[in-house]
Amino acid sequence: MQVDRTKKPLTDGEIKFNIPSVKISHLKNGLKIFFSEKNDLPIIRMNILVNSGSRFDPVKYKGLSNLLTMCIDEGAGNFNALQLADEFEMLGAQFSVASDSDISFVSLQVLSENFLPALKLFKSVITEPHLNVNDYQREKRKVIVRLNQVKIEPDYIADISFEHFLFGTDCPYSYPVLGVEKDFENILPQNIRDYYQKKFTPKNSSLVVVGNVNFESLNKILQDEFASWENVATSTQPELNIKKLQRKLIIVNKPDSVQTEIRTGHLATKRSESDFFQKQIINLVLGGQFSSRLNLNLREKHGYTYGIHSRFSYLKEAGYFAVSTSVGIDNTANALREIYSEIKAIKNGLTENEISFAKSSLTRIFPSNFETYRQISGNISNSIIHNLPDDYFDTYVQKVNSVNLEDVNKIAADSINPEELITVLVGDSKKLLEQINEQEFGETIVLEFDDVFSN
Repeated sequence: MQVDRTKKPLTDGEIKFNIPSVKISHLKNGLKIFFSEKNDLPIIRMNILVNSGSRFDPVKYKGLSNLLTMCIDEGAGNFNALQLADEFEMLGAQFSVASDSDISFVSLQVLSENFLPALKLFKSVITEPHLNVNDYQREKRKVIVRLNQVKIEPDYIADISFEHFLFGTDCPYSYPVLGVEKDFENILPQNIRDYYQKKFTPKNSSLVVVGNVNFESLNKILQDEFASWENVATSTQPELNIKKLQRKLIIVNKPDSVQTEIRTGHLATKRSESDFFQKQIINLVLGGQFSSRLNLNLREKHGYTYGIHSRFSYLKEAGYFAVSTSVGIDNTANALREIYSEIKAIKNGLTENEISFAKSSLTRIFPSNFETYRQISGNISNSIIHNLPDDYFDTYVQKVNSVNLEDVNKIAADSINPEELITVLVGDSKKLLEQINEQEFGETIVLEFDDVFSN
């Protein structure tokens, strides 16, 4: 049978699928449980979220939270690091730890039949980590090696330098999750242990469970397993000190580079604000999809780049708008002009066709965000981090479809601020300064990467 490719396939109408329901409960020690039943496969996935991201790192101890996360599974309970890894492997369990700016995550995915023994291992990592000196020294060396490796990665340099200058040195969000190399001489094993005692407490954590298990029996199992986990310290919130800045351009020198990494953007509202859906649409049109204005301009029309993207990024207590791309160094100024031009143009409004296409894209891709156990637990975790309404997933499609042209254009005019753009260029400063002048691009600063976090 031949298919006529000249005819666009018809849709079958409104998209219908079942949103995973979430039940909430509390253990006696204050640990909050978020549960979603999924019975497609005999699998259970757990994520524990601890308010212990890099923004909590004390001054002169940048990297402490990430280092704790790296050490926490290096031996726990009755097992050393190798034994613990072997135990998880024998159970066929997927186990991981990670940390970002706001949260430390410990995750487990396992077959239902092995849930209880895997849960005991999972609990021991959370409540009985060894945090001994040898493990600390080994993991610390790994971080320092990684920090030296990333010094030659232009995209990493651009990302962390952009956030550093965007938020400013007084804001904890301005420092990378990995930390700052000069601070590691200050971090001692006792700092790791003290930080663990302060942060890894039931009331400072949330547990997300998705899978093939009964809610009532799950609560009893969790109550029994985590009964000994007590709240022994009070966690404090760091001051954010977020201040809007005037337009500025920073060149981070990478000698002999043939390309320039470009990052530009400004501060924006948080994820929980009411303008989220309008910004989703604005971003798709500007630079959030292949057919976006930025991509059609810089890639298709001018050939400056293989791809360019914009986004509204959301941290727990802050948000920002950003555009990122990589271009041949000789076309840096030309690419910047086009980026700035498109950013200015989006303030003048979107068309009805652009909004309709963006809304269709958002609503049709939405069901695919709930296909796997990892996706469901990830979405629930994000709703916890950003304190989203209980009906957020149920009303998502409705809210996207309710956005109209007037709403979007008002938010575009109000939320895109060219005069506040902070731009970071990573490339050969000599070649860049031949193209860049302050009259056109604003105040310009030239730095070596080693000087970015020197203050």
